[in-house]
Amino acid sequence: MVTKRVWMASRKPAKPAAIDEREKRAIVDACDAFIANVLKPRFLPEIRPSDRSNYPIDMRGDWRAGRYRFMQRYRVGGGPNDGQEFDAPFARLDRMAPDRFAVYWMRHTGQWLPFEMGVTLAEALRSIETVELLHPT
Repeated sequence: MVTKRVWMASRKPAKPAAIDEREKRAIVDACDAFIANVLKPRFLPEIRPSDRSNYPIDMRGDWRAGRYRFMQRYRVGGGPNDGQEFDAPFARLDRMAPDRFAVYWMRHTGQWLPFEMGVTLAEALRSIETVELLHPT
């Protein structure tokens, strides 16, 4: 039996562009301020502990490999893992060029899916603020 091989275009997203430390710091500072001033007051105004399910306790961001992930921190309430904590990412910004970003959302399967491409940082943050798909769960 002969196996036929076919060449196909890759569906992997482009890697984020290289960035200097000063621009990276400006992006991280803007995103951290966005979390503190917009996301936390809106989506985490108070912490409501539960003894039956996981509950959100914080919101934070993380820069890694040219990408900034927005994450919600949860604490396990009840059961054998009571008190343990974990992060659940919900949105991501990939820096593609100077002041050009790709916005991704986290699907329930753990897969990142693209939402917008080629937007400015201000437009990306506005989308995260206004589009329900990009909100924390």
